[in-house]
Amino acid sequence: MNHQPLQGAQYLSKGLSLVWKPGIKRFVFIPLLINFILLTLATIYAFNLISDWYTSLPSWLESHVSNPHWYIRWPAEGLEWLVTSLDWLLWPMIVIAVFILVFFSFGLLANWIAAPFNGLLSEAVETHLRGSASQTETFSWSLFVKDIPRLIGREWRKLAYFIPRALLCLILLFTPISPLVPIIWFIFNAWMLAIQYVDYPQDNHRQTFNQTLELLRQNRGAAYSFGLLVMLFTMIPVINIVLMPVAVAGATNFWFDANK
Repeated sequence: MNHQPLQGAQYLSKGLSLVWKPGIKRFVFIPLLINFILLTLATIYAFNLISDWYTSLPSWLESHVSNPHWYIRWPAEGLEWLVTSLDWLLWPMIVIAVFILVFFSFGLLANWIAAPFNGLLSEAVETHLRGSASQTETFSWSLFVKDIPRLIGREWRKLAYFIPRALLCLILLFTPISPLVPIIWFIFNAWMLAIQYVDYPQDNHRQTFNQTLELLRQNRGAAYSFGLLVMLFTMIPVINIVLMPVAVAGATNFWFDANK
């Protein structure tokens, strides 16, 4: 079943209702705790980074404008005009880019740590959607521990997909389309978040990473709308703390409907 382009956004609200269901909420606590600790650190780091940049930008600009050889394509005077005249637009873009980069990086770490528990949460959500309690009742810690190396390996596969594309975004900063890079980065990370969360139910059924990509490509519009909404909530303090288990539950519902 192919989702409608904007249908993916509704799955976040579905995830919020699912995490409170019997048989599911007991799998929420550990991912919630991991997310709370890491996103608190991410918020502090992001604010400190932005503050340092804002303080150092005038002196950095002054030192580089006097050097005619520092730039690749942008004339120094042009950059000075851009910073001083368009700071009302430039700084919000910088703040958004920093928060996306920092929160995504810390979120990636949180997903690495919480991957085994997110897999359990996804399985519990699927069990609820199928109307069966057998899987959650037969939970085994020994099987859970045996699955950890495979789950961590899956996270490595996602990282291998992410790194070259992130580097490409970095290279684009040194090209004439650099003002568009924050938008490109935002959209790319929305796609990555859809991959990140939909891959949990896929992995529970031993589907390959390439099969996850194919599933999302078949539902590309819905995948982007889901990822974009997750990305937006990631940048909202307090809400982003509870976002991980909600996104796992919502993505599992997304996956379940796509595979009916």
